[in-house]
Amino acid sequence: MTLEEATRRLSDAGIDNPRAEARLLLAHVMGISRDQTLTAQPTDGQAKAFAALVERRAAHEPFAYITGRKEFWSLDFEVGPGVLVPRPDTETLIEEALRVAPDRNAHLRIADLGTGSGAILIAALKEFPNASGMGFESSPEAFRWASANVARLIGDRAQIRLADWVSAEGPFDLVFSNPPYIASAEVESLMPDVADFEPHAALDGGPDGLAAYRELGELLPGLLAQGGHALLEIGLGQAQSMAALFPGLEMSRIAPDLSGVPRCVILRKP
Repeated sequence: MTLEEATRRLSDAGIDNPRAEARLLLAHVMGISRDQTLTAQPTDGQAKAFAALVERRAAHEPFAYITGRKEFWSLDFEVGPGVLVPRPDTETLIEEALRVAPDRNAHLRIADLGTGSGAILIAALKEFPNASGMGFESSPEAFRWASANVARLIGDRAQIRLADWVSAEGPFDLVFSNPPYIASAEVESLMPDVADFEPHAALDGGPDGLAAYRELGELLPGLLAQGGHALLEIGLGQAQSMAALFPGLEMSRIAPDLSGVPRCVILRKP
């Protein structure tokens, strides 16, 4: 399969930016940069491998699952089936953590509830070199991805526990969570890259999308240290529902992502 054929195949399948994705897939197969793909001459074996990856992407398998990699906070994470793909919007949580905890050398205890790939926890620990962290993940598949990423990127400053977040024991200075927040009836209507491949347990937030936040509202006061902060990702249109869900905690603000969408709820234990 040529680069032009791959571009047409992806375009016909409704993939955004088909030329760019075709070049990235070819670069992945050949172990070269994207810039080199315009003049590259793949071997017969590479051409066959390339065609196979193009067909997977044409079926809307997430690009990150195909390559096994996804960048988050300028770090390279291993991802694949069974774990939510990290997204740029979630970097808002790290940006806000740096704002509420400006001392980078502080000896913080950090928790990530529903850690998935471990992206949030690891990114936070990279920014706070004296901190220690613990991620809680109830999915065995996601637990394996998080454990591999911790071992490769951060080492023994973090632990990943195969456990529901209700088993977490504080106190923690920073608590992160990107919980499931899509209303159950809306999950199947998501783009097929998400609905058909990514784990529904990481997406389905119950009938109104707020079930996980109600759980967190009960859990966080007992997990946070005095003066500690929780930073939670939320979905589109959920900001107005947040104030009533966290009794006993102060809501500092709701920070927007780069698109201006309210994305991160910042809570503080007084």
